[in-house]
Amino acid sequence: MVFMILTKTTEYAVRVLIFMANQDRELFTAKYIHEQLNIPYKYLTRLMTKLAKSNEGLLVSIQGRDGGFKIIKKLNEITLAKIIEAVEGMNSLNSCILGFSECSDDNPCALHFVWAKHKASFLKTLKTTTLEDLKQTGVMKY
Repeated sequence: MVFMILTKTTEYAVRVLIFMANQDRELFTAKYIHEQLNIPYKYLTRLMTKLAKSNEGLLVSIQGRDGGFKIIKKLNEITLAKIIEAVEGMNSLNSCILGFSECSDDNPCALHFVWAKHKASFLKTLKTTTLEDLKQTGVMKY
């Protein structure tokens, strides 16, 4: 049984930042990232702009012919939760796991109480796992 917990936007943001963290280069164009990760270009450019403009201070956008995007925070300071917060907010993870608009202890879906047992652990993982941790795994599939 597989449930979609992270949105496509979050998935792409995490993939992009893990990719950037694992490369020897410092500056990345959207075109280069698009070619390497096969993320739709228009979607990617909007995502990169959102990451650069977020209050989390993860990326900077450098304009001009030799411009691009650069990670500006230390990798051990960038948690998965900060990435999610930058692109859609951590509140997005409070929605019903089955997609119902109303889901609470008083009006639960079939998975509500099962998910509640594991949600705290999942959120802790997001808040404590950094890009540095992911880089240290040596896994290069993003």
